[in-house]
Amino acid sequence: MTWTERDIPDQTGRTVLITGANSGLGLRSAQVLAAKGARVLMACRSPERGKLALDAVPGDAELVQLDLADLASVREAARRVRELTGDKLDVLVNNAGVMATPHRRTADGFELQLGTNHLGHAALTWLLMPALRGGDNPRVVTLSSLAHRLPGFDLTDLNFEKRRYNPTSAYNQSKLANLLFAVELHRRAAGTGLTSVAAHPGFTDSDLVANTVRSFVGPSRVGKVLTTVAGHGYRLFNQSTAKGALPQLYAATAPEVRSGTYYGPSGPGELWGAPAPAKQRGLARDDAAAAELWRITAEMTGVTPDPR
Repeated sequence: MTWTERDIPDQTGRTVLITGANSGLGLRSAQVLAAKGARVLMACRSPERGKLALDAVPGDAELVQLDLADLASVREAARRVRELTGDKLDVLVNNAGVMATPHRRTADGFELQLGTNHLGHAALTWLLMPALRGGDNPRVVTLSSLAHRLPGFDLTDLNFEKRRYNPTSAYNQSKLANLLFAVELHRRAAGTGLTSVAAHPGFTDSDLVANTVRSFVGPSRVGKVLTTVAGHGYRLFNQSTAKGALPQLYAATAPEVRSGTYYGPSGPGELWGAPAPAKQRGLARDDAAAAELWRITAEMTGVTPDPR
C-alpha cells in the first residue's frame, strides 16, 4: 500500500483532539489535519510550549491544558473538551508519551510511564466517550510501539512495587497496555459506531530519545550537550517525523480503516515506510489479558469505564 498525506480526505467539519500536540508526531498530525480543514484541539502539558506549537499550526486550532500524569488534570481537560465541542468530538488521538524514564511516580502515585502512556489516556478516553458518541463516525487512535513485543508486562505488578524497576521494561509494558486497551475498547464498543484502532510510528525522529536523556542527565550544561548529541545521533538512522506520523494519520482518517486494527510502517521490520497492517505480539491478542487490564485500569484510576 502506498499512502501519503495527499490521500487524506477533506476534514472540514470534523473536530480532532490530539494529546502531546506540542512537538513530534503530535504536532505534525495537528499541522496536517488542520491544513485539511479539521478543527484541532491540541492537548499539551506545558502552556508555554503549547503556545509556540499553536503558532506553527495552520487553520482552526486551540490549546487544551493536559497533564496525563495527573488524573485531576485529565478530568479537567475532559470537561473542557466536552464544553468546547458541545459533546461532538470526531477523533481522539492518544499520541503523547514518555520513554524509558528514571523511576518516578505520577501525581497519583503510579509508575510514570504506565501512568502517562496508558492510565492517563485510558481515563481521558472513558471521560470523553459522551463527546465521542456525539461525533460523526468517531474514532479513537491509540499509539503503541514496536516495543510492545519486548518483555516487561506483568498484570500483577504494573507499578513495579515488587519487581526491580527497569526503564525499558516499564516502557515496553506501557506500550503493550496501549495496544490491549485499543483492542478491548474495540470489543466493548461493538455496535456503537465507534472505531478503535492502534498505530505505531516505527523508527522515527521524534523528541522521545532526547527527552529520555534529559530526564536522566538534567538541565546542566553537560546534560544539554548530551541531550543534543543523543538527538542528532538518533536522527541519523530513522525516518522523518512527517513520515512517522503517517500510520496514525491513516488510522485517524482513511475511510477503509476498520475497528480493532493496528497499523505501522510497511518497510523491513516495520521501521519505516507507508502505513500498512502491523504485527502484534501474541499477548496483544489475549482477550483475557485485555479484559483484566481494563478492570485494573478502572480500579487504579477511579474512572468508570465507558462503554462498560
